[in-house]
Amino acid sequence: MKRLLFMLAAALCLGACAGQVPGQVKVTGGTVEGTVLEDMTVYKGIPFAAPPVGGLRWKAPQPVVPWEGVLECRDFAPNPMQGNGEGCSEDCLYLNVWTPAQSPKEKLPVMVWIYGGGFAGGATSYYDGALLARKGVVLVSVAYRVGKLGFLSLPELSAEDPHGVSGNYGLLDQIAGLKWVQDNIARFGGDPDNVTIFGESAGGISVSMLCASPLAKGLFRRAISQSGGSFGPFQHRTNPGENMQSIKYAEQDNRAWAQAAFGEGYTLEQLRAADVKSVMGGFGGSGGWPIVDGYVIPDDQYKLYEAGKYNDVDVLIGYNSDEGLSFGFASRGGSHEDGVRARYEDHADALLAAYPVEPDGKVGKTARDLTRDAAFGWQTWTWARLQERTGKGRVWLYYFDQHPDYPADSPRFGQGSPHGQDVAYVFGNPEEVQPTDMTLSGWMMDYWTNFARTGDPNGAGLPAWPRFRNDDPQTMVLTGSGCHAAPVPSEAALKVLDGYFAWRRGQEEGIR
Repeated sequence: MKRLLFMLAAALCLGACAGQVPGQVKVTGGTVEGTVLEDMTVYKGIPFAAPPVGGLRWKAPQPVVPWEGVLECRDFAPNPMQGNGEGCSEDCLYLNVWTPAQSPKEKLPVMVWIYGGGFAGGATSYYDGALLARKGVVLVSVAYRVGKLGFLSLPELSAEDPHGVSGNYGLLDQIAGLKWVQDNIARFGGDPDNVTIFGESAGGISVSMLCASPLAKGLFRRAISQSGGSFGPFQHRTNPGENMQSIKYAEQDNRAWAQAAFGEGYTLEQLRAADVKSVMGGFGGSGGWPIVDGYVIPDDQYKLYEAGKYNDVDVLIGYNSDEGLSFGFASRGGSHEDGVRARYEDHADALLAAYPVEPDGKVGKTARDLTRDAAFGWQTWTWARLQERTGKGRVWLYYFDQHPDYPADSPRFGQGSPHGQDVAYVFGNPEEVQPTDMTLSGWMMDYWTNFARTGDPNGAGLPAWPRFRNDDPQTMVLTGSGCHAAPVPSEAALKVLDGYFAWRRGQEEGIR
């Protein structure tokens, strides 16, 4: 009986501002009803924009279509179109809310999750926000279009756009979701003036891009990027860490694909009327990536930060110790050295020396760390240094390194933490579930939510995390055996890699 009374009281408080029954909240477009639990209410599949289908395919997200009556929001919406399309739909612009608030007046900190997936995949349905919400935050996860449906740039699309650009629809979806949060989250007990965006991989890169986008100004107060950052120079032919194209070259490449798939006389009407799977296949699969369009992303992010032209908020940023396990030259054919020489050209010898293979020629962790740092380590280290130099927002740097000490006869000997391993710890469900895993997960959940609350991850009972400063560049090593501050890993090698990126950036003018 006591439990039932608690559930009813909490739900009634949430619905009070709309004068609705338990679990009902009035939002932009109409009334939604979630699932009332003992300690929170969960809303899944709230529409925040019109379905981007038909004539809205490859357009910026449009206002949500109002509905009559009460919309039951108890299940995740379909995933964005990707892969073979199973469980997916173009009608994908929905978000989810987990709120422990018992009253709209609580003004709890808000955390908005942006999923990864290489901008080619990913979905909100992969993540349960309940454990983080139980730490005293309102947790929101926002869907966005991926692949060519989210990031297709064509001259014809740019010509019809009021801003003369195309290609960054997935980022515009994220921005639309953040605007929804500003307009509606107070009704769920959240504080729209205390929003933290966080994401991993493509989600962490998105966080970086939102920090540099003028369109996202004022939509969040803090940012967490896990294995993210987008500070490499843009290129015509891209590589990890140098993934960005200018709109000029993106339009050229995509136009060639459109002509090959749909004929030289293709029209936008034809492309928008085509079956979605044929469109995905016609554009070389489901791949896509944001571009430097001069509007959503004004310029090379490194240059924007040098000039202080970014959303200067507190940031908590980092990467995993062995990201190179998940990405590498040898996996694409050829030797490790061949890959290094092909990509880094005249800088190859210096980088092979800074990130050497083992004496027997094996591509061990030290060599793999070149891939780790090019894609994630240098990006994050550069972000920290630039913001500390040109901004006012506090910077907190981390290095995730949770793994067993594999014996010498194990095929995993010498391996660290691969790409993506950290996500489960943040959401409270580490895969290994050893005592140190649960300890580290608890610490990380506290660090992340403390940061969302105050802009400082530190709190009672937690190992002290020093703020990153250029005159004392410390990182927080996150490990279940005992989190501790330490110098930036491989800093000498990072400085060699920095020389490569400076040289590559000098070539930008010819590819704008």
